Amino acid sequence: MRIFLLIPFLGLSAFSKDLPVADVGSFAPALKQAKPGDCLVLAAGEWKDAPLVFTSRGTASAPITLKAAVPGKTVFTGKSTLKVAGEYLVIEGLLFKDPDPTVSDIISFREESDSLASHCRITDCAMISSLPAVAGKESRWLGLYGTENRVDHCVFQGKSGKGTTFVIWLGSGSEGKHQIDHNYFGSRERLGKNGGETIRIGDSKSSMLQGGCIVEHNLFEKCNGEAECISNKSCGNLYRENTFLEVAGTLTLRHGNGCTVERNVFIGKGANGTGGIRLIGEDHTVRDNYLENLTGDTMRSAICFMMGIPNSPANRYFQVKNARVENNCIVGCEHSLLIGLSEDKLASLAPVGILMSGNQILSPKHPIVEARCALDGISWKGNRFSGKSLGIPPTAGIEVAEPKITVLKPISRSEVGTSW
Repeated sequence: MRIFLLIPFLGLSAFSKDLPVADVGSFAPALKQAKPGDCLVLAAGEWKDAPLVFTSRGTASAPITLKAAVPGKTVFTGKSTLKVAGEYLVIEGLLFKDPDPTVSDIISFREESDSLASHCRITDCAMISSLPAVAGKESRWLGLYGTENRVDHCVFQGKSGKGTTFVIWLGSGSEGKHQIDHNYFGSRERLGKNGGETIRIGDSKSSMLQGGCIVEHNLFEKCNGEAECISNKSCGNLYRENTFLEVAGTLTLRHGNGCTVERNVFIGKGANGTGGIRLIGEDHTVRDNYLENLTGDTMRSAICFMMGIPNSPANRYFQVKNARVENNCIVGCEHSLLIGLSEDKLASLAPVGILMSGNQILSPKHPIVEARCALDGISWKGNRFSGKSLGIPPTAGIEVAEPKITVLKPISRSEVGTSW
């Protein structure tokens, strides 16, 4: 019996092989030889202006892998790009250094609009830049298409200029259900306008589609591109156990419904403009998050509910409905809870069907609640708030007392990013 049990493993080992790739010219011939279980091994050194198209089909048990001979030592520079299409493909150990800021979609999980990547993975890779922006140019770094792909243990740091760092596209065959985990999203300078998000899932046109993506256990540090560090623009996504460290922006549920934000940590350290969670749309759940020493106001408040526009078009502001905001701890934030923010004269719909339950807020130097609309649509249950003032009249379901704070441990830099 032991002999028969060994046969599948011996067979896979015997038929899998490493295919060395010395340069761009030898990549396509090597790829044609690749079979499930094989590895395309890219030589160490600089790969300048290298356009690679990695299209093939592995299997769940035997993916085809494209990897660096030495992790971090295969360095793509200049106008280099990587297109990935097919199934069960893995990219591992590559470094994209100072990508040309006039080139967009440096890594794209599709070859053409009808040739997408599914069940593929990029891991232990990095994209790092120290280059300034080029005026008038927009550049995105990573575009995720297809279905059930994974991005993990990667580093994205130093992007400048207009263009979202990491976009997940939905529709036209892209069904989402991706996993983004254990990545390090490093510093991004302020853009001063829209277009500086670190992650965006969907867009206005696809915002009512199911995204079904999981974004978990990532570290975002000083991702200050714009007010939305993460811009959710689709339905059914889960944001879990991420850390936002000195981020002058928010996790914004901008479009789409039915998303969950849970057990995330927001640490402001008093840095200017640091923010928390902003709600727009229907059926969201925000629970068990920890927010500390955030200084942001208005849309960068620790928790912010926006006003809605009647019959809102897809790209504006839908009314906040049926949200559950439960068991969150907010400590020492300058603007803990803002209800009814409007930056549009047509926004007249206050949040409705909202349950605020079990939240704990401590802010000795600042008022707790800033209400800019009627609060008839909000139910309060078992909340304990203590601050300079409550900010609203005494309300059933809010106890003015020392809160019971549960501190969540932030993710450390050593827990995320590349192995090298």
